[in-house]
Amino acid sequence: MSRSRGTAVAIALLGAALAAAGCGLGPGEGVGEVSLTVTRDYGAERLAFVEGEPVSESDTVMRVLEGGAEISTRYGGGFVQAIDGLEAERDDRRYWDWLFYVNGVESTVGAADYSLHGGEAIWWDYRDWSAALRVPAVVGSWPQPFTDGYAAEKHPVAVECRGGGSACAAVRRRLEDVGVTLSSVGVEDAIRVLVGPWARLRGDRTAAQIEDGPEVSGVFAGFVARGGRYELVGLDEAGEPARDFGPGAGLVAATRRFDAPPVWIVSGAGGAGVRVAAELLDAADLRDRYAVASENGRETPLPIPIAR
Repeated sequence: MSRSRGTAVAIALLGAALAAAGCGLGPGEGVGEVSLTVTRDYGAERLAFVEGEPVSESDTVMRVLEGGAEISTRYGGGFVQAIDGLEAERDDRRYWDWLFYVNGVESTVGAADYSLHGGEAIWWDYRDWSAALRVPAVVGSWPQPFTDGYAAEKHPVAVECRGGGSACAAVRRRLEDVGVTLSSVGVEDAIRVLVGPWARLRGDRTAAQIEDGPEVSGVFAGFVARGGRYELVGLDEAGEPARDFGPGAGLVAATRRFDAPPVWIVSGAGGAGVRVAAELLDAADLRDRYAVASENGRETPLPIPIAR
């Protein structure tokens, strides 16, 4: 049996086990439902997906995973070593591991210590982390974290229009369509969505982390100044430039500074790119993606893969 098929079967068993339990994997009152996604290579291949499964007040991210998948752990059982035989590994310069996100935000605690409260979108990804061990936020769990927050706390959501023109209205509409009530700009502890050309967004301290590379921002893309304007460049898994996008390309990405709420970037070199980026805000374009660039109607998941 292939690894992909084996993982899909194993995770499917989780759904049956949870359904039979009725209110979760362990003792305690039921608190709601979660979804579980398992992928590899920055979301390039989906291995399994379970949606709408009940959990109890005693459940953790680790217990949800081990309830149906064949896993091995390390460091006293707090970290995943392998899922269905796909194991952490190293070669001379590259490292692969299992890392997880809840509602699109990287956890600051191990899976065994992350308690669930219902409504979470859990995403495990097996990836090369040589260029960026930390990827603090991703876009692939849309419409999370906007609808339910993260770390058991719902946050206000604010759209900051910085020269985005009509794209700002499009972004607001996409958020409102998934049930988000938008707050005013400047509200404390808000998840911010910055909309505008990169020349305007780079003045924001959190957004500006993109210019420091994926090891700082977790975003495998950058904007390079050429001929008096910025151009969008896609990076590969090693953090190296891999593709130059045209002047009309757009980018949707997310990052985070320290413990502050995540900041989403809806940007491009110019107005056309910002409008293209705004149209990417839906599950079909963002699901299982760390970040997405779009050019001439074609979406490119980021980072750009490196052949193994």
